[in-house]
Amino acid sequence: MLPTPSTSHVSFDRVYEPAEDSFLLLDTISSSTEVAFLKDRFSNATTHPPLVLEVGVGSGVVLAFVAGNADNIFGRHDVLTLGTDINRFACQAASQTVQTAIASSAQPSVFLDVVNGDLASSIRHQSVDVFIFNPPYVPAELPDFSRHDSYNALPAGKKATTFEQDSYLLELSYAGGEDGMVVTNRMLAQIPEILSPNGIAYVLLCAQNKPEDVKKNIRSWGPGWLAETVGSSGKKAGWEKLQIVRIWRQTSG
Repeated sequence: MLPTPSTSHVSFDRVYEPAEDSFLLLDTISSSTEVAFLKDRFSNATTHPPLVLEVGVGSGVVLAFVAGNADNIFGRHDVLTLGTDINRFACQAASQTVQTAIASSAQPSVFLDVVNGDLASSIRHQSVDVFIFNPPYVPAELPDFSRHDSYNALPAGKKATTFEQDSYLLELSYAGGEDGMVVTNRMLAQIPEILSPNGIAYVLLCAQNKPEDVKKNIRSWGPGWLAETVGSSGKKAGWEKLQIVRIWRQTSG
């Protein structure tokens, strides 16, 4: 079993704490079937170093896991890792999580940065080889984004965030709007643009997100697009049932 990165430095008052969904992503990406799939797709040392992007890094536990175990997962350690998060405090926390994981790795990968931004809006098209997204999937009203600029930094002259600020920042990590799919649908629309021709995506969904409908929609994107469930956990009924959907395109040859 590969080690889980430490998040002991993270303030979970304002940054999403790793939970069942986070650990399902770790288990899925490091499973024998996914490791075999990833190595078959990316282990050729003559190809460019694969770029791994996680959107919504939170504490950074998932991106750090990939960065610290790149050789085991991809069959090569020259893997580039990059993250984004709309929560500035999450960006700071995740950066430290990834750097600590890499420092303790026998064959360290290359950590680029964690960018404070909205989904993948700052990412160059067709540049991402492996995309990871644990979205705000709970069917709950979206946060009031009019407060974002003032809540996304320490209050002027203060050394700590307020309770209202912390509540807003945590809302960003779980509230997904109608069917929990408002943010996820925005991100799904960006995936065909940001993935490299050989790229794949891992997206977490809960039962109330209607994953079968999501997969059907992805397969309608055009010739060659595929979507399959490659990991699952949780209760057998209810929205708590989680699954990881792999999205990719068939390659010729």
